[in-house]
Amino acid sequence: MTPRLDAISIITSDLAASLAFYRRLGLDIPDGAESAPHVEVTLPGGQRLLWDTEEVIASFDPEWQRPAGGGERVALAFVCDSPAEVDALYAELVGAGYTGHLKPWDAEWGQRYAVVLDPDGCGVSLFASASPAAK
Repeated sequence: MTPRLDAISIITSDLAASLAFYRRLGLDIPDGAESAPHVEVTLPGGQRLLWDTEEVIASFDPEWQRPAGGGERVALAFVCDSPAEVDALYAELVGAGYTGHLKPWDAEWGQRYAVVLDPDGCGVSLFASASPAAK
């Protein structure tokens, strides 16, 4: 049997804030999930995105410590339909109070690219092909 990637996990210090951020990115997270210590959503394609509070992780891994010095917990990338959507989504998220890390720019690898930080400081890339024909 060959292992396959099934889930990506986010360890969060503020579950409600993290879920609100990812809802703005279009994830279908059930209402009321903020009251649970563990949340899962199935993504298109069948993989899952999971959230656990720091307290949940510490409950089964007593030696776990919050990353220090700005260390990331996870990094995600969301594809957009166009360079204009990258710009608009970045502006919407920053306008809603989230921290912009890298303003939208035309990357040398042929994408419009930007990075916003989620409430736990994880980098979330927003990108689209700079060429309308390629996605």
